[in-house]
Amino acid sequence: MARGAQAATWLDRALVDVRTGRFERALAGLTAAGAGITTAEIYLAHDGASFGNKLMWWPVAILPAAVPAGVAGVFSKRAAHTVLPAASALIIANGLQGTWLHWRGVSQRPGGVTRYNLEAGPPLFAPLLATLVGGMGLLAAVLRREDDPPARPRHWVRARLTRA
Repeated sequence: MARGAQAATWLDRALVDVRTGRFERALAGLTAAGAGITTAEIYLAHDGASFGNKLMWWPVAILPAAVPAGVAGVFSKRAAHTVLPAASALIIANGLQGTWLHWRGVSQRPGGVTRYNLEAGPPLFAPLLATLVGGMGLLAAVLRREDDPPARPRHWVRARLTRA
C-alpha cells in the first residue's frame, strides 16, 4: 500500500469517527489524561519556583477537576455536556490568566522584555498548554455522541419548504 493511500485511509477513518460520534468519547478521555499530565508538570514547575506567588496554586487546584469530568464524559452523555464544559471553561480562563501573569513576570525582570528574560523567566506559552486541554474538553462537549441520531441534512429543510 502506498504511503498516500495509507494517509488517506487514516484521515477517512478519523472523519468517520467524528461523523458517527465516536470521537466525542475519545476526546473526553484525552482531556482527562491531558489534565492529569499537565497538572503534574505545572506542580513541578511551580514548586521549582517555590510557589512564590499564591496564584501559582490555582492551576494546581483547577486542572485536576477535568480528570473526573473527562472520565465521566467518557461514560455519561449528560456529564459530557454539563460537567466537562464547565471544568473546561474554568481551565481556559485560568490558562489565559496564567499567560498574562507569565508575561507580566517576564516584563518585571530587570531589563524588561528581552530575549534573555524570555528564555530565563517564566515560560510564556506553558499556560496555553493548559488552555489547550480546556479547549479539548469544550470541543468534546459540542461534538455529537454515538447514540445521538444524525442531524438531518440542510437540503431536507429546503425540500420541505418548496413542497408547501
